[in-house]
Amino acid sequence: MKRSVRTLVRSGFVVALGVLAASPAFAQADLTGTWGARYQEDFTERIPGPDLGDYLGLPINASARQFADSWDPSRITLPEEQCRVHVSPYIYRGPLNLRVWEDRDPNTQELVAIKHHISTYDQTRTIYMDGRPHPPEIASHTWKGFSTGRWLGDMLVVETTHLKQGWIRRNGLPMSDKATMTEFFVRNGDILTRMWVLHDPVYLTEPLVKSEDFVAAGRSLPPQNFLYECHPVVEVVRPKGVVPAYQLGEATFYKEFEDRFHLPKIAIDGVAETMYPEFMDKLKQAK
Repeated sequence: MKRSVRTLVRSGFVVALGVLAASPAFAQADLTGTWGARYQEDFTERIPGPDLGDYLGLPINASARQFADSWDPSRITLPEEQCRVHVSPYIYRGPLNLRVWEDRDPNTQELVAIKHHISTYDQTRTIYMDGRPHPPEIASHTWKGFSTGRWLGDMLVVETTHLKQGWIRRNGLPMSDKATMTEFFVRNGDILTRMWVLHDPVYLTEPLVKSEDFVAAGRSLPPQNFLYECHPVVEVVRPKGVVPAYQLGEATFYKEFEDRFHLPKIAIDGVAETMYPEFMDKLKQAK
């Protein structure tokens, strides 16, 4: 009798271990903490800022190029533009501190959401982890969009929809409000890597893929490191309703970038083929 009980208990324990091992909770990584951005990747684009007319390596179409060619950098001096928030595909690429924490149900301790607080523009982003569906297409669009996540092994996969219009590159290249994004967050020790794929049926002919790294701060940062005070003022006096912009064919700034780096216009104009190594052969023939 005792042996049967021991066998039953032992068998039940083995079954329980099997169930727990199969549970996705054991595959989840801990992404919580305070993170600082690293800028060794795409430094010139992300920190000093890209040149006007530099569309290299981006799968843009003619509409995106026309939008950027008509963009005047002085537009950001408008009071309504000075505190305009970067959308979630782009905001992680600039200077920021990032705080990550979990929101759990107090009764079950089930993970409801993963939260990101981004110091730039003082933004809090919610990534829902409870299986809820995305809202209908007519629902409101926001700077951060509507995000849902799932675990694939120890990698967090996030799908984002309902984004406001934003930027692909901050030299006027636009992202439409039809864009959607898939992100992959992977932690290796003190390094958090974010890889993302942007689909935009309005301005991109192929998915745009980028990545960034973050390093664990190792301690809590002072509260002021997460404060972002932005108070718009009149920087340039203009007649009411005037928005700085170039008319078609009026802008010539792309020539400065073209001449400085001795690149043919087929390269700086972007398009999908400029992303691939095979384009080098075409570039050599164009010189």
